Amino acid sequence: MQDNATEVTAAGIARLAGVGRAAVSNWRRRHADFPKPVGGTEASPSFALTEVEAWLRKQGKLAEVPLRERVWQQLVGHPEGPLTALVHAGCALLLIHERPTVWLDAVAGSDERLAALLPGALDQVLTPRFGDAVGRPVHSGRPASASSAVNAVDAPQAVDSAPDAGAVNAPPSAPTVNAPSTAPAVNTAPATPDVNSSLAGRAAGPFTPAPAVNTLASTSSVNAPAASPAVNAHAPSPAVNAHAPSPAVNAATANAPAPSPAVNAPTPAPDVNAPTATLAATPSVNALRVPTGPQLLPSVPLLRGAAELAADLGARQAFEFLLGRHLDANPRQYTLTPADLAGLMADLAGPARSVLDPACGTGALLRAVDLRPGQELYAQDGAPDLAALTALRLALHSRADVRAAVGDSLRADARPGLRAEAVLCHPPFNERNWGHDELAYDARWEYGFPARTESELAWVQHALARLTDGGTAVLLMPPAAASRRSGRRIRADLLRRGALRAVVALPVGAAPPYNIPLHVWVLRRPDRTPATPEVLLVDSGRFAGEGRGGPDWAAVRDAVLDAWRAFARAGRLDERPGLARSVPVIELLDDDVDLAPARHLPPPAVADGAEQLTAVRERLGATLRLTADLTPPPADPAPAARWPLTTVGELARGGALVMRTGGNGGHARVPVLTDHDVLAGSAPSGTLPESEEEAVMTEPGDVVVPVLGGGSVARVIDDATAGAALGRNLVLLRPDGTALDPWFLAGFLRGTANNRQASSYASTATRLDVRRLQLPRLPLDEQRRYGARFRALDEFERALRHASRLGEQLVRGMYDGLTDGTVAPD
Repeated sequence: MQDNATEVTAAGIARLAGVGRAAVSNWRRRHADFPKPVGGTEASPSFALTEVEAWLRKQGKLAEVPLRERVWQQLVGHPEGPLTALVHAGCALLLIHERPTVWLDAVAGSDERLAALLPGALDQVLTPRFGDAVGRPVHSGRPASASSAVNAVDAPQAVDSAPDAGAVNAPPSAPTVNAPSTAPAVNTAPATPDVNSSLAGRAAGPFTPAPAVNTLASTSSVNAPAASPAVNAHAPSPAVNAHAPSPAVNAATANAPAPSPAVNAPTPAPDVNAPTATLAATPSVNALRVPTGPQLLPSVPLLRGAAELAADLGARQAFEFLLGRHLDANPRQYTLTPADLAGLMADLAGPARSVLDPACGTGALLRAVDLRPGQELYAQDGAPDLAALTALRLALHSRADVRAAVGDSLRADARPGLRAEAVLCHPPFNERNWGHDELAYDARWEYGFPARTESELAWVQHALARLTDGGTAVLLMPPAAASRRSGRRIRADLLRRGALRAVVALPVGAAPPYNIPLHVWVLRRPDRTPATPEVLLVDSGRFAGEGRGGPDWAAVRDAVLDAWRAFARAGRLDERPGLARSVPVIELLDDDVDLAPARHLPPPAVADGAEQLTAVRERLGATLRLTADLTPPPADPAPAARWPLTTVGELARGGALVMRTGGNGGHARVPVLTDHDVLAGSAPSGTLPESEEEAVMTEPGDVVVPVLGGGSVARVIDDATAGAALGRNLVLLRPDGTALDPWFLAGFLRGTANNRQASSYASTATRLDVRRLQLPRLPLDEQRRYGARFRALDEFERALRHASRLGEQLVRGMYDGLTDGTVAPD
């Protein structure tokens, strides 16, 4: 079923038709019957997807909207926004994954029937996967808020009470809490006298009823432990799950700070340091709430489309496709952890039954954890939508128990009693407003109170506080955290007590911000064993990639893990010049306590010494001789040619070539040819996130053209480059060998005048419309004559580039050798 309310932008129309934005603008000007805008702004209007689809089909520009594109347009055009749409789609896909027969029964009917049945069906799936703290749909005359702070209603039933009731939803033997009699009840149905009455016609599985908790609408929600009587009282502070300096709400212990009044607390207080297994019943600020029928009704067309997508790809792959495309479409809104880096951090942490990510984002770190039976994954994030998406992503990815919560982990820790075996964290960097003033006396600052400018050291101590004894924490850190003077006392205490085990410097481009070589800290909560007297320092900067595709992750992974595992076994590591060494703690405890690996590692072992430089010099000489041999002969003058011309667009429509656009990672990890690789003439160096959308793979004879930057460049794919995925901002042209010579095609596409007439100019960039590039209509034999000359020019150009790189390497090596004493001046 097509959603008539789904809107699509001009960029979406361009993707549907496989054209550029400029073509859509031309259609709007030239065709009076082009659909009129139905929303958006004057500068960025939006159009009804059904009208656009009908117009494109009428014009012969579209046979049928591809399923993936249709579902994507329904998601981005959702009236509540793409994040809400993603959460609703994720819930439906989890239902399809867990109980496909229930979905098939619910979907066989009208949209209204599906929206009415889904809340009950989702309740039966979400509660077993996410625990009893999942928010259930509450029927109180208005839809439940998707961003409600606390979701701990324990049965899919209505909550009814009179406005002046003293006890709400309390068992008969429970003592009454004296809440103000004039306070309005929350989630009440005044006309219904029964408490916890079941809803007629609601499809819900059997659940053990637990005391529900209702708070005043003007205060933060309060959830008492499961064994305690019901609570209906004013919260003394808006803080939820706050730490020591704030009044305790949702505390797992009765030993709250003095300013916090205890409300019907049980006499035996639960131990804060209780084992992980006891935490399942602890109420928390849960990330996921079962949507109500009215909330789901606008999403029904999307859910039906997502189900079709799941039938083709699988539920998990369908959700990864939608989430990945949303992240790619909004790169500035999210700070992502690349999959290769997440895998490295998970390997450094090692296998663990319980894993916590207190700043989970989209869940990349927890998704990288090796799966184990009976595993428990805990996540928390301050953004409610991200926390919900992480919960759904992890539930679709594994059978682990997933507990995802909403809230700032520093200010409102959802699970203060958790002791996990491993903590993985990519915290926000350089946060000044992290809670410095209100958390001054927090019990987590075991190694010192962090300065206002040291938010990262607050996250380090939070991670250590949530570990069981001997547990491992791995955090991504900015390099300044290893050397700032304001943090030296905390760093010193981490070293003295054996908490900090390793600091790994990553290559430039490993993660955002890509221009900074970030660090990975490996910490271990000290147990009764003596503190380790040495710390491992690793610098993997040598594995930085030459292009913008990122570092050589295979080399980084091998070098870092080999050094870490050897150090973990022996407690020390023999020196590996330029790469790694274990440093005695006493050497680091100076006035600066500088932990930057590069400042403590010896230089590489004569990597650019005299022997290496001699070899580089010989290669340079051979390359220069080859360059001289490849120098083109003198140009013979010829009269200006007047050929009949055609365009790439016309050739594509006539079947003489196939035109494809890159940017998808596909299912398997393969090298990616980036626009920088094409411009530099280098090997594929990039990576793309794994995607369910098929990658465009290069083949020998393909011609690849960058569309950004204004350069006149076209590259013919050879056997060495074939098999790579096509990266972003690249267009691939696959000529029919019986009609077009690839070298002839590439050569004429490089003409400066040709590129100038096919380019459009924005305020900050130049974009090439490949369809407008021109080339002459010539017989195939004549094409091959030109192609042979263009190929010789390409070989000469490659030789020049290689000579330039060798020359730079020789000059840099000479400077380094002369300055470090490995090369004599005469």
